[in-house]
Amino acid sequence: MNSPERVWQILRDGNERFTKGTPTHPSQDADRRAAIAAKQTPTAALFGCSDSRISAEIIFDVGLGELFVVRNAGHIVSDSVLASLEYAVEVLGVSVIVVLAHDDCGALHAAIELDAGEEPNYPPKVSELVKQLQPAIERTRLALAETTNESLTADAVAGEHLKDTLARLLAGSELLGQKIADGRLGLVGARYRLVEGLVQPEVMVGNLGQDDGFAKSASLDS
Repeated sequence: MNSPERVWQILRDGNERFTKGTPTHPSQDADRRAAIAAKQTPTAALFGCSDSRISAEIIFDVGLGELFVVRNAGHIVSDSVLASLEYAVEVLGVSVIVVLAHDDCGALHAAIELDAGEEPNYPPKVSELVKQLQPAIERTRLALAETTNESLTADAVAGEHLKDTLARLLAGSELLGQKIADGRLGLVGARYRLVEGLVQPEVMVGNLGQDDGFAKSASLDS
């Protein structure tokens, strides 16, 4: 099992290649497909928003079978999300979970509009889902000393919602918390910058090696 420090460094290196426009597109050929057909062995998991402008393997410049990806609108924690991530950690042995927020999140736009009492044409299930973003909206409004949503933006709320997501993962899964305490799992809350392509960490939990002295590799499998 790769250490959380090493896996996070590999992801950082891949994102750096992507942002510079020099990706290597590793492990994406027919031989790779055949090699992983019988078994998956990812070393990192990503929980993020379903936004079509973000493709996990592309932005981290990794190959087939290297990331276990869980996505929904607004990266909102649910029982299915917790079960999926526990499976990734306990059964598949991943050692890093990246929770990825992003700029201009449609779910956050919807939540702000609904919180303001507007009635945009969102499907009923969307309205139900984004109600879970209410605490992040309220804290952001308080931090800005605002009594209305006039100055609130999705990007302003995104940081608070990212913190909530990590807190809900840890509160909802004793297994994840224990793996972090044992040094076998790292949890990264990051923001994806749509224009730059940069994955920018904002919250880090666990032994993820904040210095730059870790071995670098072009592939999570190496």
